[in-house]
Amino acid sequence: MPDARCLMPGTLFNTTNMIRKPVVAGQFYTANAARLEKEIKSYLEPEAKKIDAIGCVSPHAGYMYSGPVAGSVLSHIKPKNCYIILGPNHTGKGDRFGMGMDKNWMTPLGEVEIDNELAQAILDNSKLIKKDDACHMYEHSIEVQLPILQVLNRNFSFVPIVISQGTASEYIRIGEDIAEAIQKTKRNLTIIASSDMTHYESQLSAKKKDMLAIERIKALDIEGLIDTIEKYDISMCGYAPTAAMMSSAIKLGAKNTELIKYQTSGDTSGDYSSVVGYAGIIIY
Repeated sequence: MPDARCLMPGTLFNTTNMIRKPVVAGQFYTANAARLEKEIKSYLEPEAKKIDAIGCVSPHAGYMYSGPVAGSVLSHIKPKNCYIILGPNHTGKGDRFGMGMDKNWMTPLGEVEIDNELAQAILDNSKLIKKDDACHMYEHSIEVQLPILQVLNRNFSFVPIVISQGTASEYIRIGEDIAEAIQKTKRNLTIIASSDMTHYESQLSAKKKDMLAIERIKALDIEGLIDTIEKYDISMCGYAPTAAMMSSAIKLGAKNTELIKYQTSGDTSGDYSSVVGYAGIIIY
């Protein structure tokens, strides 16, 4: 069964060359580059129709569980030269809304550069987002998106932002701030909200709850999503980054949504008594 917590192995940052080393290579995904690329390719859909997505929701559990959904949804996105990846904070470290800027990120497939111009524009445009490395130090939710994107598109930069607990108005404001920075820098990009869905409930319960949340995302209803999460006690760990992504997408003119794939960890493990749900959703 996948663990919703972030695992914390030893040294993370190489301060000499300012590289963020991977936290969960060898745990959520293999640390061997050749095997990793082969595994990721098994999850991709090369013939998928490419959508010029403004935003999407992609899961972040161990690849053996969430890989088929993440691979499917990211296969449906037209490759971009830049991405913003919004993730939740499983560790509680650092700022509530923290952006990593100073360190490029390393995966077994190579180094991914930070788009510092865009990152600075977001920082300048937002009173809520702070420059902060601590919230990224041991957090896996953004990291696990990168190897899949690297297999799909070798040349890209990105901006990582942790979106932790806040209010609906804060998520909306953050999303609008990000959208304005995108417009100012004239970036053509996709905003990825990294999130798993319901955690550790039966297949029947998880799917029922998850579909309620998915319907609100598909309706681009931010307040409705948050109300649904609270009303039905849905343990969607990345609803905050999803709400912020939705706000950005709306500001950038999104009108359409599509659920690309949904499944649970039970589809891998065969144990449907306690599952984690995964959804891949595109907004365009």
